Amino acid sequence: MKRVIAIAMQKGGVGKTTTAVNLAASLAATKRRVLLVDMDPQGNTTMGSGVNKSQLERSTCEVLLGECQLADALMPIEHGAGFTLLPANQDLTAAEVRLLTLPIGRETKLRQALTPKRDDFDVILIDCPPALNMLTVNALVAADSVLIPMQCEYYALEGLSALLSTIEQIRAAVNPRLSIEGVLRTMFDPRNNLANEVSAQLIAHFGDKVFRTVIPRNIRLAEAPSFGKPALFHDKESRGALAYLALAGEMIRREEESSGTVRTATAMAGATAATPAVRAPAAAAPATGSGTPADNAVTAHTPVTPAGDAATTAVGGSPMAPAVTASPAPQAEDRSR
Repeated sequence: MKRVIAIAMQKGGVGKTTTAVNLAASLAATKRRVLLVDMDPQGNTTMGSGVNKSQLERSTCEVLLGECQLADALMPIEHGAGFTLLPANQDLTAAEVRLLTLPIGRETKLRQALTPKRDDFDVILIDCPPALNMLTVNALVAADSVLIPMQCEYYALEGLSALLSTIEQIRAAVNPRLSIEGVLRTMFDPRNNLANEVSAQLIAHFGDKVFRTVIPRNIRLAEAPSFGKPALFHDKESRGALAYLALAGEMIRREEESSGTVRTATAMAGATAATPAVRAPAAAAPATGSGTPADNAVTAHTPVTPAGDAATTAVGGSPMAPAVTASPAPQAEDRSR
């Protein structure tokens, strides 16, 4: 994939950290090299990954201030999660204050720090704080795209509007390649009429940018951080773990289809230029993807209505943490899972 993805939303409590930790573990389960960057002074991503934030020798703070190299602060995550973490703690607040005093280049510190290691990872996920501050700006400047976790409530819509405005400003000023990776509906309860109405508004406004995968309210997702591990390693059969596996598969499939289309268009353009008198046959190249069947990715659709289901298969030909198929879940799933 070779992407830097910021997970951002101005409103707190919408599932940014939960998404960051569980998506990192799910992408790592597909044998991709994943770096998870904690940019929140609360350090919840660090704790949720099983690292004690009070015992850090080097963290995001030192990296942003240039006091150490990125490679010196990285930590491989144990318990089989398979991703690498750049941890953070409350010291990051002091780093933000110091960044604000810099006359120039304060918004590009993270991008500069990540540059030497970008090619070492397939995906870099950045967990942003719940505010549009200098730390969030650094993340957006360093990112290729923004994944927006969205709780289907009115206040979350307000936060989304502010974030989109900030993205436009950063795109115009310093990072023109910044795009929206997608809008992810989190803590979704299909029995809630307001949630369904907000979901319909999101789809009407953003269209294909809204992920088909929906993250349900799930007790296992809430429990997992207290054990210092992603839900995939706390209860791999829970609806929450399956939903994030499905999200990882959907992101991979989107990327393959997008890059495959670009490669196909480029190849056909080159063939046409080389032989202008001959029209290239319509079937000269596959229409989408890189020849990989769609079922090589997780094609599950977490339910928006009670009748939905979620299925998880191998991604990219590699088994994901054992392949599990979940049958349609009853409405009382939250209480048991």
